[in-house]
Amino acid sequence: MSGRWDRLGRIGVWASEFRFADEGFVSDAAAELEEIGYGALWFPGGRGGDVQGAIARLLQATRSVSVATGILNIWMHEPAEVGGWWRDFADNERGRIMLGLGVGHAPAIGEAWKKPLEKMTAYFDGLDIEGFPAEHRCLAALGPKMLDLARERSAGAHPYLVTPEHTAGARQRLGPDALLAPEQGVILDSDPESARRKAREHLATYTRLPNYVNSWRRMGFGEADIAGVSDEFVDALFAWGSPEQIAARLAAHLDAGADHVCLQLVTGPTGSGDPEQLREGWRELAPGNLGF
Repeated sequence: MSGRWDRLGRIGVWASEFRFADEGFVSDAAAELEEIGYGALWFPGGRGGDVQGAIARLLQATRSVSVATGILNIWMHEPAEVGGWWRDFADNERGRIMLGLGVGHAPAIGEAWKKPLEKMTAYFDGLDIEGFPAEHRCLAALGPKMLDLARERSAGAHPYLVTPEHTAGARQRLGPDALLAPEQGVILDSDPESARRKAREHLATYTRLPNYVNSWRRMGFGEADIAGVSDEFVDALFAWGSPEQIAARLAAHLDAGADHVCLQLVTGPTGSGDPEQLREGWRELAPGNLGF
């Protein structure tokens, strides 16, 4: 049921600001990012709420760029609701949508949390009933079983907070035809102390979430690396430095088997960035400037 989804292009942008910043900024920035060569705009949906509206705003602000969720929290939206969204969009709009899905995190979900693989399988069953096409959905898969499910029931995988080595392993697990679109945190700062501080601020929430901790353990990081957020750990997860150094990390993912890499420009804690500073950084990292 899987199939490589070429409309994302090679490089996209992942930003919470596409969901939560001023609507005027979002519309202007989205239009500019399309013009300077980014293939897809990704935004988080883990908090629930009006995800459909966020998709619609980005679609209306652009002409051809893909719009993707990274991710839609399946505990907060029933398949019937998502199917209703899908039917509300026009045919030409549906062609530009990639719905990234994820099981969220037990600490945030609470007592409702149950076996995530079973929950996601049932969710895909529900989307099938609603007529939501498998080629327009992907899965925030980190571990082997979720990668298998992504291959079997969706276009492919959208891993988050991973390394090029994880990308290589994911490609092997997914096979040659499934979509692989990892997120890559990037920091335009060549000072090691400052760049790593920003990365640690960004990671502060994630290091308390079991899904990511378990993923990093599978990648070979030890407890001291994760708990202490070691330099080696930071440098493995984030690309920092000059645009050329960042381009090398993006290329490493592509060389390892990624079809698309969505860069997340990090300036400190999640959601704390100055929108205009982010916009300047996105311009500096435009695909054409980096040789993509």
